Amino acid sequence: MIACVIHGAKDLRVQEQSDPQPGAGEVVVRFGAGGICGSDLHYYFEGGIGDVKIKEPMIVGHEVAGEVVAVGSEVRRTKPGDRVAVNPTRACLQCPECLSGHANLCRNVLFFGSASSLPHVPGAFASLFLASEKQCVPVPPKMSFRVAASAEPLAVALHAVAQCGPLLGKAVLVTGSGPIGILVSAAAHLAGASRVTVTDLFDEPLQVALRMGAEEVVNVKSQPDLLAEFGRDRGQFDAVFEASGNARALENCITSVRPAGRIVQIGIMPAGNAAAPINRIMAKELKLIGSFRFYDEFEWAVDLLAANRIDLTPIFSAEYPFSRAIEAFELASDRHRAVKVSLVAG
Repeated sequence: MIACVIHGAKDLRVQEQSDPQPGAGEVVVRFGAGGICGSDLHYYFEGGIGDVKIKEPMIVGHEVAGEVVAVGSEVRRTKPGDRVAVNPTRACLQCPECLSGHANLCRNVLFFGSASSLPHVPGAFASLFLASEKQCVPVPPKMSFRVAASAEPLAVALHAVAQCGPLLGKAVLVTGSGPIGILVSAAAHLAGASRVTVTDLFDEPLQVALRMGAEEVVNVKSQPDLLAEFGRDRGQFDAVFEASGNARALENCITSVRPAGRIVQIGIMPAGNAAAPINRIMAKELKLIGSFRFYDEFEWAVDLLAANRIDLTPIFSAEYPFSRAIEAFELASDRHRAVKVSLVAG
């Protein structure tokens, strides 16, 4: 098989490796498509994410779907030929977090393409990759692998919306129009939000947010007057989702949300850049809520996509084979030209 292997910053190689063999409860999946995520870009450009650094060569990629080609001796529900979206999370289901219903916070989690443990957990940007049967969710025959792979970022968005609580009839602000921010805006509409506004520094992804259903978009760099209006009368929004990972954006969220409102933090802040104005949070009695990955929401995402409840067409920017992986990663980092870039089989 071939795989996209990161060796360090700006050192991504497409290499031949031995074909994987399934363990008793595992399956081998032939890669169909996979989306390049922000974390993949951090590994490519920086050699790590924050304090987590690449210490050994690692296959990258975790937004994936494909076709099952082999199964282990204890696999019962999955068979060769099944088309599946693959949840990149393998939780232990035994630690206190898992047992209390928070498997997304599992302390022993194995997550595709993660350097947070040693040895690193291999990712799934490979022509063949291993997954447990529990990670595989069947998808309809007519669903493209590219759409099925997007169940992962959609699950992140669904978990964030679930963290916020009821949104029926609410005015919602989303800061950051990357793939997650755009999908959060779509998920907020599914949850009943009456109006969704999305902000960013770039016009091109904001136009994609409009095509995905946002009622209003604001470029905070070129339209500062509109941004200032968000804070009128102590805030114009009932709930805010911070998806940019920018400390200034979080400050804007605190200004823009109404007293007793909720802020859901999704974006990862750079080290040393995450201070929050606590006094303003206190004085407005705001609820600042973290949102990390997902668990049950992965199957919800597959069901929504299978039912055509969300059209992901606007976020898809380009697709490349493994042989052009470096070109794909470079494009994925260009916010003027791309929202979601996919690797595809072939």
